[in-house]
Amino acid sequence: MIRITQANLSELQKVREIALKTWPQTFANILTQEQIDYMLEWMYQLEALEQQVLEKGHVFLLANEGEKSLGFCAYELHAKDSSKTKIHKIYILPETQGKGVGKKLIQEVAQTAQKNGDTHLFLNVNKYNQTAIDFYSKIGFYEDFREVIDIGNGFVMDDVVMEMKIT
Repeated sequence: MIRITQANLSELQKVREIALKTWPQTFANILTQEQIDYMLEWMYQLEALEQQVLEKGHVFLLANEGEKSLGFCAYELHAKDSSKTKIHKIYILPETQGKGVGKKLIQEVAQTAQKNGDTHLFLNVNKYNQTAIDFYSKIGFYEDFREVIDIGNGFVMDDVVMEMKIT
């Protein structure tokens, strides 16, 4: 049975480990290895993860089956001072994709968002990540707009911003 729990600071290492396993496969045909390495360093160093929790208010959820962590999600309630919750990150180990883990994580975020008065979820997804776009569309997200974000070092995130009404 898959169990969703909020990660404490000491469990952020599990988040990092999942990211290091999922990113190379997820983005192999989308980003250069140099950009993958840069983004992993930028977002998934333990200090960066701790800063996301302590300073930015991100909440990390872990999806576990027994003692094994299968995936994670990070969200922020009332993002940009709105009535929307932003899903900043969601990654599932490649070997466990298709078991409903991502859907369970999103359902947990949606329930928490609703309890806290938010009306929508939104997230960014690389415009070339058709597998993820199809997954999000299937569970009720729609394309809201597109944006290109300069992340430094000559790299950009070229994204579709997808949204889902939850009330």
